[in-house]
Amino acid sequence: MQLGRGIGMLRRKVGSKMSLFAKINGLLIILFVPVILFFTYSNGVSSNVINKELKASNIRQLSFLSSQIESRVNQTMDFVLTFSNDPNVRKFNGLNVWDDLYDRMQTRYVIQEKMAQQSGVMNIWPVQFTVYSQQNKEAISNTTSMAIYDENYLKRNATGKWLYGDGEAVTPEHPQAFHWLYADSFGQQGALTGSNLVVQASFYHLNIQNMLDTYKAGGQGDPMFYRKGEVLILNRSANEELANKLVLLLDEKDLGETMQEVIKLENRRYLVSSVKSVPLNWHLVDIVPLDRILGPISFSRNFFYAAMALLFVVGISASVLLYRNVQRPIRKLILGLQSVQRGDFSVRMNSNVNNEFAFLFYRFNDMSNQIETLIENVLNEQLQAREATLKQLQAQINPHFLYNCIGYMINMAQMKDEEAVVSMGHNLSAYYRYMTRLERPTASLSEEVQLIVNYLDIQKLRNGRIHYHIEIPDDMLKQQVPRLMLQPIVENAVIHGVGKTYSSGEIRISGEMDGDFWRLCVDDDGPGMTEERLDMLSRKMRQPLQDDTGYGFWNTNQRILHQFGGKSQLYFKKSELGGLRTEIVWELTSSNSQTTPNTQEGEHTHANDHR
Repeated sequence: MQLGRGIGMLRRKVGSKMSLFAKINGLLIILFVPVILFFTYSNGVSSNVINKELKASNIRQLSFLSSQIESRVNQTMDFVLTFSNDPNVRKFNGLNVWDDLYDRMQTRYVIQEKMAQQSGVMNIWPVQFTVYSQQNKEAISNTTSMAIYDENYLKRNATGKWLYGDGEAVTPEHPQAFHWLYADSFGQQGALTGSNLVVQASFYHLNIQNMLDTYKAGGQGDPMFYRKGEVLILNRSANEELANKLVLLLDEKDLGETMQEVIKLENRRYLVSSVKSVPLNWHLVDIVPLDRILGPISFSRNFFYAAMALLFVVGISASVLLYRNVQRPIRKLILGLQSVQRGDFSVRMNSNVNNEFAFLFYRFNDMSNQIETLIENVLNEQLQAREATLKQLQAQINPHFLYNCIGYMINMAQMKDEEAVVSMGHNLSAYYRYMTRLERPTASLSEEVQLIVNYLDIQKLRNGRIHYHIEIPDDMLKQQVPRLMLQPIVENAVIHGVGKTYSSGEIRISGEMDGDFWRLCVDDDGPGMTEERLDMLSRKMRQPLQDDTGYGFWNTNQRILHQFGGKSQLYFKKSELGGLRTEIVWELTSSNSQTTPNTQEGEHTHANDHR
């Protein structure tokens, strides 16, 4: 009992820790999840701040570059407006009234000198100037090549706006350039009357390209000058393939004054920013690879996640090792103790590792072995004690039957009934022959039934009303039962059943197999008992012998318990005949299914009916 209570307490204590593996893993999750969530949140906030700053910085730098280009363009346009009012320029478009040829050459020289000086002042933004005189059909330029007057050229390009290209074929000698033609026609710019003075300012895409290169050298992006339908102007180290893919996307968008968007090209993310250059009506576009800028942040984030994953794996591995080396041996030890508690002392434990639990398993095996040895010794002693008890109980019941028989013989002798005395003598002789075979504490049910037939025949001599019927299956007659198991019950039916009534005096003995149990019933037609007395009598069979308990019933019940185990017992019910039914129920086992060589079959064993 102490062992069972101790194991129960151990199970309750350890049972709360049976999920130690799950608890440790849960604790790891509880520790890791908030850290990861907090880091993810802080990393997201940092990334958002950096993205906003990056976008704002990119727009500012791009706007600054656009303002520089616009400043150069506006300076050029301001010079053209001022230069068109120069007296020498006006004189060049005069009525061709010259003082002399030298004066004419001097005027042209002065005009070229002023244009060259202006171009030199803007050396970082070289510009070509050309003056056209519609009045004289002449042209002057600061280029090395000779300027040629072309009326159609003027009409085609004098729009008052900056144009990229002048309608002429693009050649190495005549590359693509930006052109702006100014004609003062009484305030109507771009309207040629045939006598206008037209001033043209031109600069090549190299000016834009130089500024793009300078911008790229100080930033992270890849700038370009873009206008839908025109040839893209790139910086000199630009990725042309990437730029061409970007143009396909820009052609589908309305860029407006400014535009900023994150796009994905070649499985990489780019920040695309755009600022419009108003004088030229082009857009400065910058494409910044976000992965390269945000790469260190992404790397640190991924490194943190990898470190967390590694720590989690290490934690899980530690919990697995703890489970395998601590919890599993403890559970194994508990299962072994439970087996011992159930009575299985043959359980043994093996350990594959050499640690503290190996010593515990060794001590447990030693304990189980010692307990098993002690239990075997106790069982042997109990068997010997049970055998002695059976013999003692059997010896106690013999005088009880003998006293009744001798008393009957005395009565019959006094009544001069010699036949009854002789019959009783023969039955007593058979009885003592049966009882002197003490080498075996058991007998076949067939032998017990034969004894009952002799007994009932004796009782029938005393009381002519008694008649009996015996119906027991042949297989049941072969069962081994304690000696004199049936005799006290039949005697009780005769004395307390038939003897206390004036009815017919019927006794019925029957047997059957009920599942895994044999059931032997003795019925009489006596006065019987109430339900309360029947229940009380059945309960007393499990209790120690009391003064008001029938000794024959209790003795028989004890011998059945010793012989067949705790599931066997006497039961008392109301009989169909009106009296008492006594049932002897015992479990069917291999040990009580053997036959005896001295079984007397066919003699009052099946369907006997004596009246």
